Amino acid sequence: MSRPSDSTPLPPHRRPRAFVLGSEGRANVGEEARRLRPLIEQYVEIVAFDLAGKVDLGKLEADLAIVLGGDGTILRAAHQMDERQLPVLAVNLGKLGFLADLSPAELPAALRDFVEGKLQVVEHLMFDCRVIRGDRVECRKLGLNETAVIGGFPYAMLDIDLYVDSELVTTYSCDGLIVATPVGSTAHSLSAGGPILRKNMQAFVISPISPHTLTNRPVVDSAVHVYEMVVPKPSPATSVVVDGQVLCTLAPNDRVRVERAEPKFKLVTAPGHSYYRTLREKLGWGGRLNLK
Repeated sequence: MSRPSDSTPLPPHRRPRAFVLGSEGRANVGEEARRLRPLIEQYVEIVAFDLAGKVDLGKLEADLAIVLGGDGTILRAAHQMDERQLPVLAVNLGKLGFLADLSPAELPAALRDFVEGKLQVVEHLMFDCRVIRGDRVECRKLGLNETAVIGGFPYAMLDIDLYVDSELVTTYSCDGLIVATPVGSTAHSLSAGGPILRKNMQAFVISPISPHTLTNRPVVDSAVHVYEMVVPKPSPATSVVVDGQVLCTLAPNDRVRVERAEPKFKLVTAPGHSYYRTLREKLGWGGRLNLK
């Protein structure tokens, strides 16, 4: 791979337009983003350089979003793009990086390949979350990872009714309930004991948090269905959390509806970064059977 200083700029008429997004509050992200900016400008025209998450991207036209940081930064970028999801080229400046697995050293070659049309863009499921109170939508959010109903203070077990296509499935007695996408299956859902789903599957995984009944296990079902969570008796702090951000608190019998969204999250895949390689490296699947 060529060093950044050896890269040959492409003619201006071949350069796509791009957003460069990051989280300056994270260690070294701002410094690294400014270091990489001249390199990025050799291949694309930067129409927004936003490390604070404040630019209204809906008013700008672009072909690519270059995201510098970790998976949390990618989530913020997906929310910032909202209904207009662009292909995302993700450079990992964080820790785990299930989505952002490209290193800064690999960025020049990845940009060159993208400009030349050599990289694949894979679409991933996003969801629309609405909290319905009576006959009106109280709040709404487009998400990528998961919707979670969390008890909050005072900490006590919740009874949460789960409906699929308006049919009652079960009532969970638990600390909370997560409805996650395949992308989100390696986030909060995984820590709650949920399975890992291949990122481009069209499915949701429902994972209870600390269920009282041991027979309550995570369930995987198709994304064609509509999922609703209802808490008949929430505590004052019982909340709906979308991708780690509190959306709103719940009143009795609010319906938290989760369904497949029209927009898709579009991730640019670079050569050599396969699905199982990422899991093997990020989750430490390095063990071997010692057969004698």
